[in-house]
Amino acid sequence: MSSETWLTSLKCSSSIIQSSGSSSTVSVIVKWLEFIFLSPCSQRILFSSVDVVFLLTCIVLAVQKIYSRFQARKNSNSSSILEKPLLEAERPQTFKATFWFKFTVLVTAVLALCYIGISILAFTRGIRSAWNFAEALFRLFQALSHLVVLILIAHEKKFRAVYHPMVIRTYWVMSLVIVALFSGAGVARLISAGDNIDQDLRIDDIISLVSLPLYVFLFIVAIQGSSGISIVQEHKDGADSIVETNESNVSGYATASPISKAMWLWMNPLLSKGSKAPLKLDEVPTLPPIYRAQKMAELFETNWRKSGENVKYHVLMTLIRCFWKNIALTAFLAIVRLAVMYVGPALIQSFVNFASGDRSNLSEGYFLVLILLIAKLVEVLSSHQFNFQTQKLGMLIRSTLITALYKKGLRLSFSSRQAHGVGQIVNYMAVDCQQLSDMMPQMHSLWLMPLQLGVSLVLLYAYIGGAMLVSVFAIVSVIALTFMIARKNNKYQFNLMMNRDSRMKTTNELLNNMRVIKFQAWEEHFSKQIQNFREKEYGWLSKFMYAIAYNMSMLWSVPVVIAALTFVVAIFMHIPLEAGTVFTITTILKILQEPIRTFPQALMSISQAMISLERLDGYLTSYELKTKTVEREEGCGDGLAVEVIDGTFSWEDEGEEQVLKDINFQIKKGKLAAIVGTVGSGKSSLLAAILGELHKSSGKVRVCGNTAYVSQTSWIQNATIQENILFGSKMDKKRYSDVLRACSLEKDLEIFEYGDQTEIGERGINLSGGQKQRIQLARAVYQDCDIYLLDDIFSAVDAHTGTEIFKECVRGVLKDKTILLVTHQVDFLHNADLIMVMRDGKIVQSGKYEELLESGMDFGALVAAHETSVGIVEMSTNQYEQQSNSPRPITPKSPQNLSGKSDANGERRSFSNGERRSFSEQSNADNGNSKLIEDEEREIGQVSLGVYKQYCTRAYGWWGIGAVVISSLIWQLSLMASDYWLAFETSTERTFNPSLFIEVYAIIAVISCILVGVRMFLQTFIGLQTSQSFFDQMLESVLHAPMSFFDTTPSGRILTRASNDQFNVDVLIPLFLSLTIAMYFTVIGILFITIQYAWPTAFLIFPLIWLNFWYRRYYLSTSRELSRLDSITKAPIIHHFSETISGVMTIRGFGKQDKFFQENFDRVNANLRMDFHNNASNEWLGFRLEMIGSFVLCAATMFMVLLPSTIIKPEYVGLSLSYGLPLNGVLFWAIYMSCFVENRMVSVERIKQFTTIPSEAPWRNPNFLPSSDWPNHGDIAVSNLQVRYRWNTPLVLKGISLSIHGGEKIGVVGRTGSGKSTLIQVFFRLVEPSAGKIVIDGIDISNLGLHDLRSRFGIIPQEPVLFEGTVRSNIDPIGLYSDDEIWKSLERCQLKDVVAAKPEKLDASVADCGDNWSVGQRQLLCLGRVLLKHSKILFMDEATASVDSQTDAVIQKIIREDFAACTIITIAHRIPTVIDCDRVLVVDDGWVKEFDKPSKLLERPSLFGALVQEYSNRSSGL
Repeated sequence: MSSETWLTSLKCSSSIIQSSGSSSTVSVIVKWLEFIFLSPCSQRILFSSVDVVFLLTCIVLAVQKIYSRFQARKNSNSSSILEKPLLEAERPQTFKATFWFKFTVLVTAVLALCYIGISILAFTRGIRSAWNFAEALFRLFQALSHLVVLILIAHEKKFRAVYHPMVIRTYWVMSLVIVALFSGAGVARLISAGDNIDQDLRIDDIISLVSLPLYVFLFIVAIQGSSGISIVQEHKDGADSIVETNESNVSGYATASPISKAMWLWMNPLLSKGSKAPLKLDEVPTLPPIYRAQKMAELFETNWRKSGENVKYHVLMTLIRCFWKNIALTAFLAIVRLAVMYVGPALIQSFVNFASGDRSNLSEGYFLVLILLIAKLVEVLSSHQFNFQTQKLGMLIRSTLITALYKKGLRLSFSSRQAHGVGQIVNYMAVDCQQLSDMMPQMHSLWLMPLQLGVSLVLLYAYIGGAMLVSVFAIVSVIALTFMIARKNNKYQFNLMMNRDSRMKTTNELLNNMRVIKFQAWEEHFSKQIQNFREKEYGWLSKFMYAIAYNMSMLWSVPVVIAALTFVVAIFMHIPLEAGTVFTITTILKILQEPIRTFPQALMSISQAMISLERLDGYLTSYELKTKTVEREEGCGDGLAVEVIDGTFSWEDEGEEQVLKDINFQIKKGKLAAIVGTVGSGKSSLLAAILGELHKSSGKVRVCGNTAYVSQTSWIQNATIQENILFGSKMDKKRYSDVLRACSLEKDLEIFEYGDQTEIGERGINLSGGQKQRIQLARAVYQDCDIYLLDDIFSAVDAHTGTEIFKECVRGVLKDKTILLVTHQVDFLHNADLIMVMRDGKIVQSGKYEELLESGMDFGALVAAHETSVGIVEMSTNQYEQQSNSPRPITPKSPQNLSGKSDANGERRSFSNGERRSFSEQSNADNGNSKLIEDEEREIGQVSLGVYKQYCTRAYGWWGIGAVVISSLIWQLSLMASDYWLAFETSTERTFNPSLFIEVYAIIAVISCILVGVRMFLQTFIGLQTSQSFFDQMLESVLHAPMSFFDTTPSGRILTRASNDQFNVDVLIPLFLSLTIAMYFTVIGILFITIQYAWPTAFLIFPLIWLNFWYRRYYLSTSRELSRLDSITKAPIIHHFSETISGVMTIRGFGKQDKFFQENFDRVNANLRMDFHNNASNEWLGFRLEMIGSFVLCAATMFMVLLPSTIIKPEYVGLSLSYGLPLNGVLFWAIYMSCFVENRMVSVERIKQFTTIPSEAPWRNPNFLPSSDWPNHGDIAVSNLQVRYRWNTPLVLKGISLSIHGGEKIGVVGRTGSGKSTLIQVFFRLVEPSAGKIVIDGIDISNLGLHDLRSRFGIIPQEPVLFEGTVRSNIDPIGLYSDDEIWKSLERCQLKDVVAAKPEKLDASVADCGDNWSVGQRQLLCLGRVLLKHSKILFMDEATASVDSQTDAVIQKIIREDFAACTIITIAHRIPTVIDCDRVLVVDDGWVKEFDKPSKLLERPSLFGALVQEYSNRSSGL
């Protein structure tokens, strides 16, 4: 018996199978399967078996529960045991039955009542055959099962069960599977048997089809598990409870009903708000609590590999464990969508047959339209729910990975941190997480494609028999080809990402060190580096994009080429080609186009995802700091605070190169221990070892109490001064005030216009070195810890401020604390309880000051060097003291009275001198414009046509876009021509001519293939040229931006444009813009053909078009703003992460990891809520457009049913349906892709913002080129120099005039923040003067090009900056000097021995930011750069602040010898550094107070004399 016969047979006997004894085993098995799954009688017995098993299970469970309760009652006095539910554990105290629960009850009740009614009817009609008996029993068991389910659900409400019992959920899943089988068999019967179906069977089929949506709903309930009973108050144990949130603006999704979720009704309030006015950040609802970053982080950590577990892909396995339920739900939705997708094509033959018949039975036509409508509605609902659920899954995965990456960043060991680098980790966050998120919608294509292919081939076989083999061969060939292309794309993608990583790493380094790069005029060098990486990236990008173009061309050609081949074989095999058959085949092949197209894309996405997973695996399994390296105890009883016994440490995880050896010391509670030694001796490493930052090879470290750490290189957050000091602690006003006084910050806050509410720029860029050091010291003091580790805190402050800090802070506020102080200031060592002297990673001496001085050795040398350096100061002191009582003269150049004390300690780099008020008044003043970092610029409203025009015409003007549009139009016309030819040739009025039919069709197919290829390669070429043009302009604009731009723009903003936005312009916009154009032409073609042959539909088409565009405008006003807000909220995540990584030692030192985790959660949630609502808005639109399209299609089909065949010929019914079936999908995709392009166009808008940054002066002025030897003398004349940082801020330098002769050595001194560093910035024109001029060797420097000016000066900046690379690339970045010259330079700057000791010599590695070199060594390397350059004018800004007195003396000697004939301007806090200068310039509050020879200034009362006095007497009274 054939499959078709089984479908219509009412026999319940299998005797036919048993009688066929001659059949093979395989054929018997096949027949049995056909009988069981296709015979209506067997189907009912199968379903009845499931019902019986369910009922028996319920009875067994109920009996078991009742028995156990009676047993428990006997053994206890409790009378409440019988009050517990039968199938659930506990009842919560307060509950709420949601709409979800009520709707479940309603659906179950409807099914129960219907089956009870049908069961009664079945028995009242009588049992006339085995079929009637099977039917009646089946309906009875159905009625009983649904009645039991209804009772159990009511039982759940009574006992407030949060979850449905597993037995009910299993039953619902099994029921759906069998009802789907019933429905599929019913549709197959309708198509194959037509009117030859038993009336009872037809009614059963209708019941199955109508009940299918109800079973689908119950299946969703079963998968989710939740009963819909919401607990308002948690259990005491909090298990499995759904806690309602009290937040006011939570996403409507959190409390939405199933209907609201299914149709996205919960999005209506947000879309309504967005359509009236541009959305603001705080108007977008927060994420539902279950989807927030905190929950995702907990989930990931719970499911992360356990110790001893051996898995290859750690991240992949963890994600599967976390989200398997979501993956299962999306897989189910994909299957439902696939099942209903083929109903339409399968009905084409029936419609054509109906149209070509006498049309007497209109009910058949109506039935066909009804089936089409139901199939389309289920397809629309399942496809958009699939899209939304996969996008939501992608969002949750991105959230999970970002939080995991962040947490890992705070746990990485030093060497792991160096191995990855900030730029690369930023890419892990920005690119890899995004790719894994984007891969989710395509994940199921891998297994769906073979399934879809199988269904298509079965249908093709049903219509054309063996001719479908050629289709199989062609499809397999295409898939094989796409596999090959996917493999190549995998390689291209890997190389593309590697080069993008390198480009982002260099860009990040450029942005972090822009001040030094501008000082040295190295922009062009870094530009070449970035351009080189971009060139390689662009090469791989081109290959990648052309491979995609080739792939897309081939896949778009697939339907027409395979159709041509199939028709050739069908004609050869004499298979009749009628209109119904032809258009069914072309429609099935068009449906196949989607899986064939998405399959390689899915392969590419999955291959990219696997690369990303490998990268993430490498990062997330990197070495972490061992928390047990340091034994941390609270309140040790032995009086010790810090103890190290036989400690050996290294920065490397394997401990190969030991930086500290044989470390033994004990520090008692409340004592001050000083650590001294020459540069690179291991002082900072010792503090790091105590903090647990180093790998401990051997020994024991014990710390009693909590720690505070102040690093040598300041780490300041991009926040207000107050937020930096509080560092997450609560405000205690008295303590806060004491801390500000102790750290000498009160005067700075008086001067800042907004007091302690003034915002600090990224990396503290707008503060002086001294201010940064004192703010981070205040942060440590405010935390009130037990042990303080202070790393060279006096290096960046002047003698007076240093003395104040030592008195008020170290020996004042912290007098009862344990302090480990690394310092080069010998003056303070008298007060230390213990001094440890270090050399080559060992403690070579330890004891009190006098003991060590008597023993000599290293400490004696350090003290001797210091005493020698201050000898001249002390010799001059007596003379100054004799004059100290006489009145001080007023310096003519200052209009103010001279005072012995500085007006402020604050250098105004980007701040202003405002009205002086106390800091507390300032804190409470309204914030006004206290923000240095302005909110990111954001366009509002629709993306302007100007942006589209600029993008489309950037590479080749209007010719380029015109060529793409025309090629798309001609291609669409060729596709329509092929279908017209099919309809024309297969009409009943024409005599079929096989050779002519195939010749014409083949010619059209070839033309179509050529056109699609030309179109794809043309748009790819233009897109690549356009993206490169944008990149070049943005890079040039950023490099030419003034320093003030970098002071006020976080690097995260620039990095997101260079990574995410550039990726959109590189890949997504050209691809999707081209697809959008093609889709709109396809829509026009469909509408043209539909109107042509079902002309009454025209009355529906125009409202449909209006509705679509109305919906598009309504939706886009919200979606566009969500996309912009999404881009804006992404940058803070990256900025916060890079800020965290750079300050990780400080964060861990204070134990503030949890505070930073929370901040990361907040930023991730802020970004993800945009993503979540953006995805929901996309599906809100898609669902409505496709639903409307489905109704229009069914209306058009109804007209075809109603209108006589004289108006619509049968062959054109087939043509119209083959075009009309995809109308809803194509219409949605056309609108959606245009919206997608508009949202991605925001990237063009954002890049455009950074291509129009106001530029600093030109790098070269061709009209004013200096001679090659300028400056040849070094004469400097400054006249009435006035400087302000912004046009609306007061003057910082207020009218400086001075003259310096060539070869003079000038020392510049003044209180911390008096304007010394600002003066140097003006010489380099990092800040342009507001008035006055600087003339050097007869040339006004304002006329020169910036590079002509800056490249002629030498500078050693206040903060020593090294770049990732080698010693050679750092000391000679541009490669101008030979190795011999470099070695000589290293010898002169005292680093030759250190570098020569390394195996790689000049190629020894320098880590990101020079982290593997001490701060002192970094300063010496910066000195080496200057020694190579031999500039005629040299600026030194605190160049030796981080080296000991001994090394400082040597360096000063070298500079005087090597730069004997040069003009040197030295800023220094150490008086010995400037005491033997030719002249000293004293700057105070932006004025030149004194400018004369040191000896003359010391002969009379002077500010310089006061500074000298303070320096020589700084230790007295401490």
